[in-house]
Amino acid sequence: MTKDVIALTPKMPDLPTLLAGLYAGGPDLGVNTTADGAVVQLCAPDGRPLVSVEAPILVQVPGEATRLLGHPVGEGPVWWTEARASTAVAEAGRLAGSFAGRLATVLGGTVWPSEAATTDVVPVTTHVSAIPVPATSTPAVDVLTDSTAVVIQDRPLVAMTSWLSDALRTTTATDRALQIVTPPTARLTLPTRTALHGLPNRWVVQDPEHGYYDGLSGAVLHWKNGTFTPVHDESGTARIAEAFTATDDPGDRQLILTLRTRHPADADLVLGRALETTFQHLTGAPPAGWSTAEPVNLPWSTRQLTDLARSRAPRPTWLIAIGHPDRPALATIRVLRTPAGVEEDITFALGYGKGETPPLDAIEELATELEAQDSLATLLTALRTARRDLTTPAHLEYPPIPVAFTLGSDKAASIGRTHAGHPPQGPMPMRLGRALHYTLGDGTDPEAWTTFQHLTRHLRQQR
Repeated sequence: MTKDVIALTPKMPDLPTLLAGLYAGGPDLGVNTTADGAVVQLCAPDGRPLVSVEAPILVQVPGEATRLLGHPVGEGPVWWTEARASTAVAEAGRLAGSFAGRLATVLGGTVWPSEAATTDVVPVTTHVSAIPVPATSTPAVDVLTDSTAVVIQDRPLVAMTSWLSDALRTTTATDRALQIVTPPTARLTLPTRTALHGLPNRWVVQDPEHGYYDGLSGAVLHWKNGTFTPVHDESGTARIAEAFTATDDPGDRQLILTLRTRHPADADLVLGRALETTFQHLTGAPPAGWSTAEPVNLPWSTRQLTDLARSRAPRPTWLIAIGHPDRPALATIRVLRTPAGVEEDITFALGYGKGETPPLDAIEELATELEAQDSLATLLTALRTARRDLTTPAHLEYPPIPVAFTLGSDKAASIGRTHAGHPPQGPMPMRLGRALHYTLGDGTDPEAWTTFQHLTRHLRQQR
């Protein structure tokens, strides 16, 4: 498995310190840069990369390093410097550990995982020239074929790091699938799950007893024609892995809001306000931070978020926002420039443990407040049985159950208020200003999906 090692330091690693870490393999190894200088590589004498180091980032969001690494990290901002070792060279993992250990020793920080830390010189004894030159310049990718980029991860929690985000952009641009291979004990963060949901991308679980299977669907997989693909039985149905079974319900729940806003494309537009309102209403505080990848490192700012999206337009912008550590809350945002204006597609999740009650009675008031901002297109609220920490394990999880659906005023007008207000199979909507709010259930009855399907079918029909 790939060895990812992270140095966490209170001071920014300067160039001399980085070079001291990179020469953990001795003076015979070389150093070069890729990705316009954002990645530094420790290379064998013939140029093959052994360890790739992402540019240090300052994580200013409280609790973020602890969330991703699973153990407490000291209070205050921390510099996160991540090294990724090549899977092709046996010594590469130890080199990454020595690089991180040297940074932590000089700057007074720590290393994750702690057992990887060392300051030893690690001589490369592997016959490197016998190893094929990597077919990709993307450090995160371990195997590249005509159809697929494979990333091998052994982290307990697979986050949508800048490594993975870059790999996803590259594979999308080249019409390839991104397939992440992990052990069965790994979990995905919500942004990673969102990115992998839907083909051709896939989460591949390597189970020592059951072989390979899809961590989201349970389909048994095998390597065929340069990609992981499902194994089918005689009837043509994909086989489901025995390991992919639902566990006992611990009582955890997730409240999921799928929100779309639409704005005129004018110079005064400020994005992120609908998400800020949602955070404030359901958690009592605005988001703690935002970023284009994990770890989420920037303090929350609607202005900075807007500036980034404007600088990338008309290309879409994908972002992450996170709440404060006392309440698991995380959102992904996709900003799109369309003929109708500027749209925000938001998926917002909150986690609740056993004995905690998701605030379903607050959704109507939230929808009213969002409608008053004059940008709400649609809002779907659902409840699911899933982990409070908002991570996804490699076993069966039941889908969310709809609770409510809201049509913003412009969307209701385009459908026709009389038509939208009288679905023949119910439910009858409540008027929230000019918006229409449909109550679908309490999140416990799967039949709410049937009710929602009847409603959406009616709304799509001609007036």
